[in-house]
Amino acid sequence: MTDQPTVYVIHENPEWFPPLARAFELEGVPVEQLLLTDGAIDLTVEPAPGIYWSRMSASAHTRGNEFSKEYTRATLSWLEAAGRRVVNGRKVIDIEVSKVQQHLALQRLGFDVPKTKAVFGTRDLAATAESFATPFISKHNQGGKGLGVRRWDDQAEFAAWVESDDFESSPDGITLIQELLVGAESFVTRAEFVDSQFVYAVRVDTSGGTFEFCPADACALPGQAPLFALRERTAGGEPIAEHPLVRRLPEFLRDQGIEIAGIEFIETTDGRTVVYDVNTNTNYNPEVEAAATLSGPREIARFLGRELAAAYPETAPVEVLA
Repeated sequence: MTDQPTVYVIHENPEWFPPLARAFELEGVPVEQLLLTDGAIDLTVEPAPGIYWSRMSASAHTRGNEFSKEYTRATLSWLEAAGRRVVNGRKVIDIEVSKVQQHLALQRLGFDVPKTKAVFGTRDLAATAESFATPFISKHNQGGKGLGVRRWDDQAEFAAWVESDDFESSPDGITLIQELLVGAESFVTRAEFVDSQFVYAVRVDTSGGTFEFCPADACALPGQAPLFALRERTAGGEPIAEHPLVRRLPEFLRDQGIEIAGIEFIETTDGRTVVYDVNTNTNYNPEVEAAATLSGPREIARFLGRELAAAYPETAPVEVLA
C-alpha cells in the first residue's frame, strides 16, 4: 500500500488482473492489487487512503484460497468502519458467495428465478430431489464458474451419487436442487453493469451442454470453441438495452448496493425470462471486448477514477490516449 490515494482492487486471483491493470493505465488511474490470500490487518490503524473495490470470487476455494472469502468479510468490515469508500462492500460479499441470498433478493423485487430448494447436509438431499420432475439440476450454494452444477435425468442415479465418494459438497454445506431451465434458443445472456448502469450484454453459447461459463481469457481451454459473443438485439429485434429485464436490473443492483456486476438470465421455451446468477467479481471476455462499443474494464477504471477524484481531488485522472 502507498500513502498516495489509490484504487485498491480486493481479490485473490492475479491471473484475472492484467486486463484491468491495462484499463487503469489507459485511464491514468492509480491502482494496486490487494490480494487476500494471507497477511494481516492492524485494527487500531486507519486504512490507506483510497477507493476500495471488492471483487472477491465465490470460486476462491477452487484455487486453494478457501479462507479468502472470510478474509474479505473482515477486511471490508474494517474499511467501512473507518469510513473508506468501498465499491461492492460488506453486504455484497454475502450476495456473491450465496445463491440463496441472490434468489431471495431477486424474488423480493419480483424477478423470476428458478424453482429452488436449499438442502443442508446430505441426509435430505435425495428426498428433496424427489419433489422435482426430471431432468433437474444440483448445484453448490457457494460456487462459481459453473463448477458443481450437474444435470440429473434419473432420481435413483442422483440418490446413488449423494451416497458415493464422488459427491462433492458446497464449501458451506448447502446444496441447491433446482428446476432445469430450457432456453428457447441455445444460449443464455450475461448483462454487464458498471456504476449499476448497463454496459453491454454477452451471448453465451450453451449448445455444448456445459454449465461452466467463465468468460475470462485465463479460463479458456486449448482448442475450445468460442462460447461468448456480443448480444446486440432482443428476440424482437430491439437494441438489447431495451430488453425489459435489462431495463429493470439496475433497480435490483441499487437495492442491494451492487455497483459492478454481471447478471445471467435465460429466456425459456415457455416464455419466461429467468435470472439465475449474480456475479459481483465479473470478468470480461476478450473477443466480446473487441466487438463492443464500450469496454467493461475501461468503464470500471473511469468509474473508480471518478470516485477517487471525488474523494481526493488532488488525484483527478490525467487523460491518456488509448
